[in-house]
Amino acid sequence: MGDGVESRPVLGDLLGILINQREASMMRTSTGIGFGVVLAAGVMSSASLAGEPSVLDATARANANGTYSVSATIFHKDEGWKHYADKFDVIDSNGNVLATRVLYHPHVDEQPFTRSLSNVTVPVGETSVVIRAHDLVHGYGKRTFTLKLPRRK
Repeated sequence: MGDGVESRPVLGDLLGILINQREASMMRTSTGIGFGVVLAAGVMSSASLAGEPSVLDATARANANGTYSVSATIFHKDEGWKHYADKFDVIDSNGNVLATRVLYHPHVDEQPFTRSLSNVTVPVGETSVVIRAHDLVHGYGKRTFTLKLPRRK
């Protein structure tokens, strides 16, 4: 999709999540673990169910005023108001946060989702930026996205 370089494989991780959930479901069924035990385990580990947010893709468009418009596609199993992806940052090669897009509500039924950020000022000479996502429970996710910037207009 975008012109970036992913920091880790995406499809493999998503398939791994699905396989692990299926195996866990099959284990509960075949071992006869009672509903109460499964429910208690789910309550104790509810923070880990949503996992960290992952940036799957990103694109950038050069604007006439020298800034960029950046769009990021984020995957996170939002669980509601207490655990959801709440922002993404655009970071330069020195680790400086150039811009932040705040996400004001959970996206429980919209995964992955794409949001944009306009008028991102990038220092002259930068040829790429890193997009990272954040959630309310885990903080910043490990899967970032390195985005090659188009030429300025």
